[in-house]
This record gives sequence, structure tokens and C-alpha cells, in this order.
Amino acid sequence: MNQDKVANLVRELLVEIGEDPQREGLLKTPERVAAAFAFLTSGYRARLADVINAAIFTQSTSSMIIVKNIEVYSLCEHHILPFFGRCHIGYIPRGKVFGVSKLARLVDMYARRLQLQERLTEQISQEIMDEIGAVGVGVMIEARHLCMMMRGVEKQNSMMVTSSVLGSFRESAATREEFLALIGSRHE
Repeated sequence: MNQDKVANLVRELLVEIGEDPQREGLLKTPERVAAAFAFLTSGYRARLADVINAAIFTQSTSSMIIVKNIEVYSLCEHHILPFFGRCHIGYIPRGKVFGVSKLARLVDMYARRLQLQERLTEQISQEIMDEIGAVGVGVMIEARHLCMMMRGVEKQNSMMVTSSVLGSFRESAATREEFLALIGSRHE
């Protein structure tokens, strides 16, 4: 990402909305916005191999593994406004497990792009399934969308919940129920 070019575009945007980019409080804003966007969209420049960093380990367990309450921050692709919340991941391994922090890094890699929550949920579950050949995967994201809270319908308490279930999580109601119980959610 060319941060100088983005900073110049932000300067133009400030003028178009009726601001003076030479005003004291805005002098460094274009550069700060460009740096923020570089961070918030770093998922486009991340490589899965670097994110996982060989932290997949042989393990004979076939028990469900859960990591819940992973903070997620992203930008909606329709308004480029933040959405944020929690991601819960469960999977049943088939001989391979992730280093626990790698799941959070995987969430960040996909969240740091312009996103739809539905797509984000599916990308995470599919990547886990593909990387370790899991028996099954369940991913749930609960998020608040500023595009719905601060503009449009202005519903402050709204929460969007998305889930993606693959393999045994899709095929078995009991597996799905165990996942929902362990993450503390009962959606019937």
C-alpha cells in the first residue's frame, strides 16, 4: 500500500467534505489515516504460511478444541465503517492441532480486510478445515456494526450473529450442540 498516495487522497477527501486540511488539528491527519488504513487492511498483505508459522502439531486427540471470545475488529466493505465483536472457534482434529495463538492470528488476517461478516466467518472455518484436515469445524462471530449503529437505522443494541459449520459440525446435531454449549450460546 502506498501510504503517501493514500494520505494525498485523504487530504482531497477533507477538502470535499468542507474541511481545511491546513487547519492545525488536521495537519497530520492524512498521514495518520494512511497509517491506520495500512494496519486495518494488513490482511491483504499477510501470507497464511507466515501467520501459521509452522505451528501445526501432531496430536492424536479427537476431542473438540474450543477457543472462544477472540476479539475481532474489521471494516464493512459497504461503508468502510468498523464492525467489532467476538469470534468463537471449535474444531475436532484429525491428527493435527494448531498452536492456540495461531487461531487468533488467522482471525486477524481475514478481519484486516474490507469484509462482510458472513464471508469472514466462512473464510475462517474453511481455512481451519483445509489447513489441518479437521473432522469438523464450527465458527461463530457475534458483532456490532457501526454502519447500522451510527448511521442508517441507528440501532444501538443490534448484534449480528453468523456461523459456519463444516464436516461433523454440519452433519451431527450433537456435535453442533456441544460446540454451542461450550461457547455459552444456545441458538435453536
